[in-house]
Amino acid sequence: MKSEYIYGPVPSRRLGYSLGVDIIPFKNCSYNCVYCQLGKTTNLSVLRKGYTPASEIIKEIKEIVSSNQKIDYITFSGSGEPTLHSNLGELIKATKRITDIPIAVLTNGSLIYRPEVRTDLMSADIVLPTLCTANNAVFRDINRPHPELLIEQIIKGLSDFREDYTGEIWLEIMLVKGINDEEQELEELHQVVIRIKPDKIHLNTVVRPPSEKTALPVSTDRLKSIELAFGKKCSIIADFKKEPAPAAFAETKTQVINLIKRRPVTLEDIMNITGLSRHEIIKHIDRLIKNKEIITSRHNDREYYEILK
Repeated sequence: MKSEYIYGPVPSRRLGYSLGVDIIPFKNCSYNCVYCQLGKTTNLSVLRKGYTPASEIIKEIKEIVSSNQKIDYITFSGSGEPTLHSNLGELIKATKRITDIPIAVLTNGSLIYRPEVRTDLMSADIVLPTLCTANNAVFRDINRPHPELLIEQIIKGLSDFREDYTGEIWLEIMLVKGINDEEQELEELHQVVIRIKPDKIHLNTVVRPPSEKTALPVSTDRLKSIELAFGKKCSIIADFKKEPAPAAFAETKTQVINLIKRRPVTLEDIMNITGLSRHEIIKHIDRLIKNKEIITSRHNDREYYEILK
């Protein structure tokens, strides 16, 4: 089946085999983060509207779910900020009428200060917001948000959401070397995290090629020391360790291209997602490079494949 709004299931470091639901057109976002693996935001916006047709999205979800593939979570995320979609709440509810598979929402958390956004998220099983700082100046440096947004209102929104939400909150902290990894900055952030009371705290850093080359990763040793300081709920997001899933689609080239369109990927990423052998994938990759459909890049001594832009 050719999907316009659904991708995967893909192996996720946090959500196992995740069926991605991409409800926002590419790079429509409220942030323009320096570390974003999808590149620079082309439409910086806080306007909520029906960016994509809800009926078509639900139709695609229904078809994929009925195929009995291994799916641990249905995850609203993708190429832009999902809470920008004004029908997010109804999409979650409609999906729950189709299947018992738990629903997760990956969000930058920027609009959670709005009551209607918190209401939309109430039906999700897990909400995974990102919070990088408690300092408005650092917020502007790292997330480069829409001018309307202030970190104080976002923090209050996350705290208010915690008071009413009965599902789980897994808070991601994205760390960028030299921007938000200093002791005082992290202590201020830790106090805010205590106030938000997430069920889990996930430390992440710049793993994939970022929007800005100046966005550098924090070292493993530094991550471990931060993990210790943030306590038992905190963990470093590890690489995906599960066994590869069987190939979900026969058209391997199309699958690989669609995967690379979403984000830069390594050979190992493609192996995990397709279930194909290294040798077979390399044949496809070599052909795509020769045809100038994709290019290679290096980041942290790892080779990534990207769409030629």
